[in-house]
Amino acid sequence: MENKKIRIYVVEDYMLTRITYRHTLPKNNPNLEIIKDFETAEACINAMQQESADVILMDLGLPGINGIEGTHKIRQMNKDVKIIILTSHDSDDEVLASLTAGANAYALKDITPENLAAVIESVNKGAFWLDPRIARIALNLFQRLKSLHVDDMYGEKFNLTARENEVLQMIVDGKSNTEIAKQMIISHNTVKAHVGNILEKLAVTDRVQAAVKSIKMTLIRN
Repeated sequence: MENKKIRIYVVEDYMLTRITYRHTLPKNNPNLEIIKDFETAEACINAMQQESADVILMDLGLPGINGIEGTHKIRQMNKDVKIIILTSHDSDDEVLASLTAGANAYALKDITPENLAAVIESVNKGAFWLDPRIARIALNLFQRLKSLHVDDMYGEKFNLTARENEVLQMIVDGKSNTEIAKQMIISHNTVKAHVGNILEKLAVTDRVQAAVKSIKMTLIRN
């Protein structure tokens, strides 16, 4: 049986770059199909209201709203679409802001077509991916998590309960739902309910984004 094609939107203001993606990506993986490309994030957002893609390749330096804001708006519209930041920008702030906005991956533009095709396929299956050259940023951020205490920071701002603060601290510490349930002596379903409430109150879609948002808030606070 033929594999279902991965339907891709490209958001990139340089026409030549968009043409290059259209030519090279399907060549490297016949299961990839670029169905539309856009010069602005606004155009992509408008198209998403009519027809969604599986994966969006999003540049950061765009006319109008930038790729970070575009990612945030699209994530609010659609929690399932996978968004890959594909940019030449590699600053700590932009990486962190992109992940907090809801990006599933962050790639630099000089990535080879073969590797980009592999990243798209992997992210479409649910993986989280960072270009190895900016992995140091993630490492530095997660080192900050070791000393992060979220109870004072989030309780008032996001209206988290005391139990939700405990669960969020354990998420930040890298504990699984099973480990949280065992440590707090509560059921797995109760942990899932707490995690769901935390994601809703922090306005994020998964545990990784909750942790990243925790880091960002700490950096801002400091």
